[in-house]
Amino acid sequence: MATPRGAVQPITSRSVVEQATEELRRAILAGHLAPGTEYSLRELAGMLGISFIPIREALRSLESEGLVIMRPGRSAVVAPLDLDDLHGIYRLRRALEPEIARRSCTLLTDEELDRLEFHAADFGAREHGMADIYDDHHAFHLALLAPAATVWDIRVLTTLWRAAERYIRIGFGRLDPDPGEHERRGKAHTDLVEAFRTRDPDTVGAAVEKHLARNEKMAFSALS
Repeated sequence: MATPRGAVQPITSRSVVEQATEELRRAILAGHLAPGTEYSLRELAGMLGISFIPIREALRSLESEGLVIMRPGRSAVVAPLDLDDLHGIYRLRRALEPEIARRSCTLLTDEELDRLEFHAADFGAREHGMADIYDDHHAFHLALLAPAATVWDIRVLTTLWRAAERYIRIGFGRLDPDPGEHERRGKAHTDLVEAFRTRDPDTVGAAVEKHLARNEKMAFSALS
């Protein structure tokens, strides 16, 4: 039997706009395109070796994510870091994450906690900077909360984590040269797993609250 026309679509590579958006986002989140710096479309097009049109479309997408500010004419500014925004993000995280964690700690299996403890210890490796571990760090916190999180919980938390990503990558990245910071990261996350092992909601809620408050304070200090 002949295959109906259009039933299977040919595979195409990602568009130039998608690739430009991804690369500019990566550079902004890592701080390689510095906050508050203005770039002409010509500069950005030259960096990526493409024309103005996909650069303009990519910047519009990044503007909707709050990462750039378009200027009249042919330039854009990398959105400055706003420490009030950092406080606001963590205020919302502290309202959500401890409460979900209180319920999740009774649902996580010992096997899952063993797996998370292994990954937490790896966060302390001296050869791993914040840029290297960020995605695993995100997955670690999601795994701790997932058993008790609804679809909407995850949507809201993902939005907050994305909003915080640039602050965390840049702020904690500035602490990477300090070997003691790597050890602290590993211990902070293994301590969190140990709190979950108690299966006590009050202990877990307090541990998550403390973890978030400490991270906010350290990121704020590094960015200040």
